[in-house]
Amino acid sequence: LTSMLFSELPISELTAKAIREMNYTHLAQIQARSIPHLLEGRDVMGAAKTGSGKTLAFLIPAIELLYNLHFSPRNGTGVIVVCPTRELAIQTQNVAKELMKYHSQTLGYVIGGNGRRTEADQLAKGVNLLVATPGRLLDHLQNTKGFIYRRLKCLIIDEADRILEQNFEEDMKQIFKRLPQNRQTVLFSATQTKEVEDFAKLSFEKNEERKEKPVYISVDDGKSNATVEGLQQGYCVIPSDKRFLVLYAFLKKKQSKKVMVFFSSCSSVKFHAELLNFLQIECEDIHGKQKQQKRTTTFFNFCKAEKGILLCTNVAARGLDIPDVDYIVQYDPPDEPKDYIHRVGRTARGEKGKGSALLFLLPQELKFLIYLKVINFIRSLCLSLSLQLTETTYVMVSAGSQDFSHRIRVQ
Repeated sequence: LTSMLFSELPISELTAKAIREMNYTHLAQIQARSIPHLLEGRDVMGAAKTGSGKTLAFLIPAIELLYNLHFSPRNGTGVIVVCPTRELAIQTQNVAKELMKYHSQTLGYVIGGNGRRTEADQLAKGVNLLVATPGRLLDHLQNTKGFIYRRLKCLIIDEADRILEQNFEEDMKQIFKRLPQNRQTVLFSATQTKEVEDFAKLSFEKNEERKEKPVYISVDDGKSNATVEGLQQGYCVIPSDKRFLVLYAFLKKKQSKKVMVFFSSCSSVKFHAELLNFLQIECEDIHGKQKQQKRTTTFFNFCKAEKGILLCTNVAARGLDIPDVDYIVQYDPPDEPKDYIHRVGRTARGEKGKGSALLFLLPQELKFLIYLKVINFIRSLCLSLSLQLTETTYVMVSAGSQDFSHRIRVQ
């Protein structure tokens, strides 16, 4: 956190009161660097890692913009926030709801999996701040006649790199074509790649009325380990026939904690959730093949819980702010090293957050660690830690095998 206080920002008392009630006092780095520019109407491209506080960084200026322009439902949509996933969109909408508690401006979200007709009716009534996923937003732009967006003042693109990863680039191009060009544009991305740079150029294309170049803001300077600060990381090498026993023993021991377990596929999540519940290890699951209502309910129940076990795919790996997660277990290693960072980013969130992450590896997957080290994603996985974890592993396997066998006989 910085020494800058939210009370020092030139914002309305309505927003300031809501921020106080959310118990925020000091600005995070990304907030201190970007909010002043955004309040002045500048375009901003921000590079901010997971858990940096960027949601408030773009929502506070967006809400102030609507307030200062006296937006009402009949004016239609003045701000659109585009998120890569449904869960992130819902979470962003919930943060905006808290910030807009004392404002008269309207708020809503449109996401795939929800009832389209209900969303269309809501848009027709007038939604001043709209949070959306790309596909559903484009659908409404093309097909919902009552959707008024010609007065759009600001477009915010969150997790731009992930939007590209999920092949929404063509949808976004169509969205850019349909939205008013003379608008403020804000883009945040956790990683900076050639694809993100090209996408940013497309995002910031403007007519002659906006000649200022975007302000580039990064909070990574001198803090390359920001994502893993406060995070204890470890791995264990386990033969394939012992992996579930180790997982079972670990979860049995940690039932009083808050744990997320990542798997590589929806089918694997579903199978292990059914098996663990059968073995009386209570857990919830979330994956891409579930109906939206089920995903949403499970996600927010886990957010509110003080303890519990959530089995998930990468659908829960990025952007989502799940409070007080104690352990991240990667039962299946990620396909790419950057996904490792996004997964472990669910714990030790914020500058003082603490948590632990455990990576399961097969003997033939050990080279994955070398890859992670080479690209500087893991700095603290040393031989001594490996030996400690390996020793612990076989104790867990032994205990787990006995208990597991007993439960199979009892059931």
